[in-house]
Amino acid sequence: MMRSITLFLSIAFLCMCSAAEMVLAQTQPGTAPPATQTPQESETATSNSSSVVSQMGAGNYLLGPGDVLTLRVFRYQQFDGDVEVDSNGAIEIPLVDQPIIARCRRAQDIQREIAEALKKYIRNPQVSLRVKERRSRPTAVVAGAVRTPQQFQMLRRVRLLQLLAFTGGITEQASGSIQVFHTEPEICPDPNEPNLPVQTAKTTDDALQVPFTLYNINDLRLGKEEANPYIRPGDIVMVQEAPPVYVTGAVVAPQGVYLRNNATLMRAIAQVGGLRREAKQEKITIYRQKPGTSEPEIITANYAAIKKNKAPDVVLQPYDVIDVQEDGVFSPRRLGDTLRGLAIGGLGSTISNLPLRVIY
Repeated sequence: MMRSITLFLSIAFLCMCSAAEMVLAQTQPGTAPPATQTPQESETATSNSSSVVSQMGAGNYLLGPGDVLTLRVFRYQQFDGDVEVDSNGAIEIPLVDQPIIARCRRAQDIQREIAEALKKYIRNPQVSLRVKERRSRPTAVVAGAVRTPQQFQMLRRVRLLQLLAFTGGITEQASGSIQVFHTEPEICPDPNEPNLPVQTAKTTDDALQVPFTLYNINDLRLGKEEANPYIRPGDIVMVQEAPPVYVTGAVVAPQGVYLRNNATLMRAIAQVGGLRREAKQEKITIYRQKPGTSEPEIITANYAAIKKNKAPDVVLQPYDVIDVQEDGVFSPRRLGDTLRGLAIGGLGSTISNLPLRVIY
């Protein structure tokens, strides 16, 4: 008998608590009927959402102005909906007196603050808050001398070397320098990020241009940390392309080559396979375009003396044209080849005029 009375009183108490919660919800301004979702469904939805966020690696995403979040409060649909982080970095929640600061905070932390604020109106509120749209971070762009120029949505911090790897790497057209333009201020700067040495990171001081920092590709390949910075959302990474220099005439493979740092005449000729045997080494002509005039500057270089360190090598400039002329056919260097050719040619002519006899 006592067990029946105890069970009856327990059921009555639970019904009274449920009725009290319903009355409380109906007495609040702007209320709506409670949701029909069960606690099990709510827990499953929250678990699935957390799993997806974890798989995306975006659980530590720091919010910024423009980001959109989806709010759900179990059994109280009047709170459900999307909220956007305003220009001041805050969000507004119904019945919460003060805006909640969201800038540079995680959604999980804000979720706990909302639940704490709603305790004034709801007993043990169950709150779900997830990021629906990430609008605060502009895309980063990588272009120039890379195999696949593209843009990236930055959901986490990425270093320059890793970003270049995503593009397929640097091409042979690269000059040796990388410009990183900072088009947007960083929303949530990391106070633990080390400052780069001044001699490695040179930033323009021209107020009319977008500020940029210059990095060296060789330092990046050598693994120097100061040459491998973190890239911010909105940054433009430009791998500079080397301007061409043209090598023509008596060389193994006449073609245009890319002018890199401290490019010289000897290096350019080596890149095209070297000089041919008949090349006039003592007189190589370099045609250089002068600004403001159509007449080129003509520079004469003694390649033979340069190889023997008897003359300084010529430092090239963009769009130089290197013309390697041939020696005359009776010059000392070519005289042996010329006589040999004449002898073989004369003998061939004599043989071709002899009568032909077939032996059976």
